[in-house]
Amino acid sequence: MRRHFCTLFKDRPRGISRVALLAMLVLAFSAVTSAAEPEFGGLCAMGLANHQLIKTNCKINWTSRDSRLFCFSNDSAKAEFLKSTDENIQKATDSYATAEAEDTAKEMEKFTSDDAQAFVDKLIRDRSARNGGIFVVDDPVTDTSVPVVYNKVDFTRTLAGYGFFPDVIFHAKGDAAQQYLVDFWVVPRNGELTVLETRIYESPIREGGKWQAIERQPQPWWWIPASEHAGIADQTSSWQVMSAMDRYIATASEQGILSLKDDKTGEKLALRFLDLHQPVRRLKQNDQFFACTDFRKAGTKDQFYDVDFWIGTKNGKMSVTDVKVHKVPVLINGHYVQMSRYHFDPKTFDIVP
Repeated sequence: MRRHFCTLFKDRPRGISRVALLAMLVLAFSAVTSAAEPEFGGLCAMGLANHQLIKTNCKINWTSRDSRLFCFSNDSAKAEFLKSTDENIQKATDSYATAEAEDTAKEMEKFTSDDAQAFVDKLIRDRSARNGGIFVVDDPVTDTSVPVVYNKVDFTRTLAGYGFFPDVIFHAKGDAAQQYLVDFWVVPRNGELTVLETRIYESPIREGGKWQAIERQPQPWWWIPASEHAGIADQTSSWQVMSAMDRYIATASEQGILSLKDDKTGEKLALRFLDLHQPVRRLKQNDQFFACTDFRKAGTKDQFYDVDFWIGTKNGKMSVTDVKVHKVPVLINGHYVQMSRYHFDPKTFDIVP
């Protein structure tokens, strides 16, 4: 390195002094080092550790040993952060993870729940008109397509940063007493609303000579927070982890089918998503989250897979880091039975509320 600098000074262009050249090198080095993308989008790291969103210009900063750039709103915040860096980084990461869909939140500001309701209403009416008044709801649990008639949008729930969730009432073709409640997950993309997922929340069961709408279990993750406002919280909640998993599955699937390579056999699986398991767990070793899901092999009625998803945080953003097949269908005495490939030691994880 010393030889390179000596050569550079010796062969410097005419008219440029050593002092001027040194100043140019310092500026160039500063530009390179400052080009590192700040953690948490430049928000104050200590503010996040205290569950506050404080924007900064990142002039006051600190770089960790692994080259992560943290920004602070003032010198006092930086000094407080450095008193316990590991603990404060984890607190800040957890807080920012609750705002992982920051871009979605900004896009959602352009729309209201009424907009989402009107969008779903029009979508259903248009599709029904093209199909003789029938709207077809896909039901992966029963592996059927259910022909239903549209009644109305009952209400629309909003979770800031996650989307809109209109709950729509339908009834079975030919019988208005058989009612379904179907959830639509609506998110903004490129300035327009789109449906990311639909799921039957209540389906009709005949009891005592009458049709009753019964809730399906487990509940979709968007029902867990109920009226809770999504945002900064003391710690990451299970529904936020499940939302990251569900978003991954929904966006990676094509026509409801997720293509997945079996990590053990190498077989290419075509799987139809059914449900997310609860509870969500957090590994003590590396603070990653993981949870199980149910899938059915496409084209079959009784071949079920249990697939585990690991969710980590990078720059405070939740994302799926690994996927493994946990249980596989094995044919025993003419029936498919799920067999586990591995087991978890309960001492190695905590349950996420």
